[in-house]
Amino acid sequence: MSNKLLIGLAMAILATATAGCSTTENSNANANANANANATVASDTTRPAPDNSEITTSVDANGVRTETRVFHNNPRVAKVVVTTRDGKRTTTVYAPSGESKDLKDDAGDALATTGNALADAAGWVANKTVDVADKTKEGAKTVGEKTVEGAKTVGEKTAEGAKKTGKAIKKAVTP
Repeated sequence: MSNKLLIGLAMAILATATAGCSTTENSNANANANANANATVASDTTRPAPDNSEITTSVDANGVRTETRVFHNNPRVAKVVVTTRDGKRTTTVYAPSGESKDLKDDAGDALATTGNALADAAGWVANKTVDVADKTKEGAKTVGEKTVEGAKTVGEKTAEGAKKTGKAIKKAVTP
């Protein structure tokens, strides 16, 4: 009895210990599965937006929402990023050069407004080369018009003077 009893008792203890370990492993596996199920999985969606741009929205595991609007052909703005964390919204606009600026509320809805309005809100100056060229062209046109007008006036005055001179000569020559 002693050998058989000892072997039986050892088996019972071993079975109980094995069952306890198995339960612990299952509990840990279930806890990890529940934690993963409760975590928000990061998601990305992309949609077209005005002013030849598109918006990509993502939400990370902590619930932080990031909306990135990329401009495809704007010479002043490359993208704008709107981040919402704990109900607080921050907006950062990026120039094609990589320069960035945090915007206050003066940009309006950064996901709907024009790229030029965002650049203006960031304080970035527009490309003035086109404006200067237009003004130079306009100035040259004005100078040309004034030159033609002046030439006409000089021509008219010259003709008038020639007539007077001709009349004076005629009077002097004719007795």
